[in-house]
Amino acid sequence: MSKLHVKTGDTVMIISGDDKGKKGKVLEVSTKEKKVIVEGCNIVTKHVKPRRQGEVGGLVKAEGAIHACKVLPVDPKTGKPTRVGYKIIDGKKVRVSKSSGESL
Repeated sequence: MSKLHVKTGDTVMIISGDDKGKKGKVLEVSTKEKKVIVEGCNIVTKHVKPRRQGEVGGLVKAEGAIHACKVLPVDPKTGKPTRVGYKIIDGKKVRVSKSSGESL
């Protein structure tokens, strides 16, 4: 397992791909695959087959996974994407914004 620069619940901006420039909240993080699922971004269409009697099938839209290197956390001070640094404050390791120094 390796660590990623984003965590569940972070507000991130997508920096490359079809959804470039979109902001969203991280719903899920997979450290093994190094992928994240961002709310409202990378929408994929799934064909769902009805499994039980009375259940309806059809097309379902859902968020797909994006590689973690394609997203950056949003700086709380400026609202722009920023890289992540780490500082030890009061004996705790805290993630900080590289651009403003604000904690994430």
